[in-house]
Amino acid sequence: MRTVPPTSSRGDHEPTRMAMLQETPYARPEDFEHGAPHLTHPALRATANGMIREIVLERFDAVGHCQALEVGAGAGAFTDILLAAGAEVISTEMNHRAVNALAARFRHNHRATPLFDCDGEEIFRRAHHFDAVFCISVLHHIPDYLHYLERIIDRINPGGTLLSYQDPLYYPRRRRVNLLVDRAAFLAWRVRQGELRRGLATQIRRWRKVYDEHLASDMAEYHVVRDGVDELAISELLAGHFREVYLTSYWSTPSRTAQTLGDRLRIENTFAVRACGRVSG
Repeated sequence: MRTVPPTSSRGDHEPTRMAMLQETPYARPEDFEHGAPHLTHPALRATANGMIREIVLERFDAVGHCQALEVGAGAGAFTDILLAAGAEVISTEMNHRAVNALAARFRHNHRATPLFDCDGEEIFRRAHHFDAVFCISVLHHIPDYLHYLERIIDRINPGGTLLSYQDPLYYPRRRRVNLLVDRAAFLAWRVRQGELRRGLATQIRRWRKVYDEHLASDMAEYHVVRDGVDELAISELLAGHFREVYLTSYWSTPSRTAQTLGDRLRIENTFAVRACGRVSG
């Protein structure tokens, strides 16, 4: 183990190594829903579904179609929503089991194209451009998420939209009590899963900022290495390329009880950002 620097300049091998770690916690497609608040909590999932439908319908109204890129599709929970809204969807995934499951699940839908992305670069090796890009619970897995966004913006058609949903707010701007409540809620969920020892060990490493680069529990959720995801930096970047940028923060945690309590107390630990009206040039 060693302290991992809170920067993203850690070598060209990083995306490939991160992809390998993504395979470990997801032995089956249904594993993507385990502990994923935006998939297990109806209100969070409904919010994401509503934004996805709205974006697709807006593009149909504007140009008569919607070519969509879904980055990190997982088991396809939101692919269903995109297809039901009428979009043509390329869904990328670093986990080969998930890609195989997506291919089987949507084999009769000609508008669905699952794409295995071994290193995060597959879409940049192709000539595709999109009316809308969806990154749902994705950016915190990407070491240099700002550079990734800069590159993906170039693939969005004029007038198009980018939606990022379900990423942790930047830790340094959060109050200490907010972080403590967040971590306590996560640990309580671990206890109920019968994973007290694993949960404590993970939390202790996170508090000490010492991580094992070979453990998926440390590195698959890459935001713990880098103090969350800088929502203001993302908003500023997007503002230079889109007519409108909307930033929303909310509470999200795996435990249903803690989710209800946090909602009532109006605690915020997670954000979504929607950038509309891609400006050409």
